[in-house]
Amino acid sequence: MNSSRPYLVRALYEWIVDNDCTPHLLVNAEYDGVRVPAGFANDGQIVLNVSPSAVRNLHMDNEAVSFEGRFGGVPHALFIPAGAMLAIYARENGQGMVFELEPPVDEEDIDGPDDDGPSGGEPPRPSGRPSLKVVR
Repeated sequence: MNSSRPYLVRALYEWIVDNDCTPHLLVNAEYDGVRVPAGFANDGQIVLNVSPSAVRNLHMDNEAVSFEGRFGGVPHALFIPAGAMLAIYARENGQGMVFELEPPVDEEDIDGPDDDGPSGGEPPRPSGRPSLKVVR
């Protein structure tokens, strides 16, 4: 399955803005592919005001959030991969969501899980008691 993070970020962003609050993104500035202005991160993290009045050309999709913003009066193009987003919250009251660290996706993981299931396309048949299996 795809990561739920970008879907949740978009939904929470809309909810925060609809409630006349200021959305902030907490970003792992050291995550591979992140483009944020140098010198503004603290301890490898940066908080970004992503309110409609603070950014231009905001684009949120399943891979990343990108926009143009000003830092110290200087315009910058920012790019935040979905895995680099650590939290989204409203500045006024702190309501939002914090995400767990997400490791980068390996090419092997994209191909799907190992084939441990039944072959031939038939669904598994119940045998006695139901059981659950932890999938990682």
